[in-house]
Amino acid sequence: MKVDILTLFPAMFQGPFDESIVKRAQKKKLVKIQIHNLRDWAIDKRGTIDDRPYGGGAGMILRVEPIYNALKALKKLKAKNSKVILLSPKGETFNQKKAQELSKLDEIILICGHYEGFDERIRNFVDEEISIGNFVLTGGEIPAMAITDAVVRLLPGVLKKEEAIAVESFSPILKKLVKKSSPNYQLPTASYYLEYPQYTRPEDFHGLKVPKVLLSGNHQKIQEWKAQQILKINKQTP
Repeated sequence: MKVDILTLFPAMFQGPFDESIVKRAQKKKLVKIQIHNLRDWAIDKRGTIDDRPYGGGAGMILRVEPIYNALKALKKLKAKNSKVILLSPKGETFNQKKAQELSKLDEIILICGHYEGFDERIRNFVDEEISIGNFVLTGGEIPAMAITDAVVRLLPGVLKKEEAIAVESFSPILKKLVKKSSPNYQLPTASYYLEYPQYTRPEDFHGLKVPKVLLSGNHQKIQEWKAQQILKINKQTP
């Protein structure tokens, strides 16, 4: 997979992609992440990429030409199975289902907004818009990092075998666990659930003890406990 990120602040990406799983994925050449400075497509030698809004208003907005020209340049080598995504508070809220959908593409191009927003006409040149939540950030850089991380870890070969089969929040395995161990329970209607609590040594920390069932060695009872906890955490009852 290839991930292209258009941003005004490339330096913000120094670090997040140079550690842990994403670094490993790049080293194994399972993903190629390229950060592009929007000012490379500025409208003049001064590096202008924004302007005051027509009709008045506070702040500056991104002009359409730099983003259009950047997309035009990237699309010359753009894969067929790809999407151009605008990171915007007006977009669809990002979730694990969307991460899985994007992980099946050959390329995604992420456009990071900034300042007071962007020229509305930019929307004519993207495939979809994504938001990471109902709150305001300085720009689209942090959402781009979050989306890239969530997508890359789903690529085949990125996770080690034990990581790939692990039960974790939003994993379909959780639903299977509940069905298998507690077939008579009423399952939550959601497609994805939060996982059950987990514990490790010591067994007793300042009076906070590990549930006895987890120390019992009874696999069936442990699975039933996990299923009950999944339902409880997801505000469901048997």
